[in-house]
Amino acid sequence: MEDIAKPHHRQKGIATRRGSFVAMLVLCLPLCGCVGSAFDFAGSASVDKSISTATISQTKSLDGRSDEATVRNAVSSADLEKLGANPLPWANSSTGSAGVVSAIREERQDGLVCRYFSTTRHAYDGIANFSGRTCLIGQSQWQLLSFDKQS
Repeated sequence: MEDIAKPHHRQKGIATRRGSFVAMLVLCLPLCGCVGSAFDFAGSASVDKSISTATISQTKSLDGRSDEATVRNAVSSADLEKLGANPLPWANSSTGSAGVVSAIREERQDGLVCRYFSTTRHAYDGIANFSGRTCLIGQSQWQLLSFDKQS
């Protein structure tokens, strides 16, 4: 009597072994193309410089003005009595920029109410300090008159 519960490698036919080899080859062959093309030791592949993936604008765009508007809104809506000497954080979700207004000083001259402020701006291009002035024009509209980068 022969024990058939134990596998015998010789019982598997050559077609089964060949089928397994072909299946492994089919599964691994696409990977060889990906890995083989990534290593260009001869330097024959050229880099396509026309494709740009940068998302940061090199020129001052509307994003910078959006940050200015966000700072203006934070400074103009601040309750100076409640704020006291505490810093005032601000953030612009459309640009990813944020900062802290460290000082706000309000002055009234000739019927014009202006607020002078100092703030930081944390953005993709780095951290910078700014000083500015926003004034109340008319009854309820604040206008940013200066927003200057400090060195």
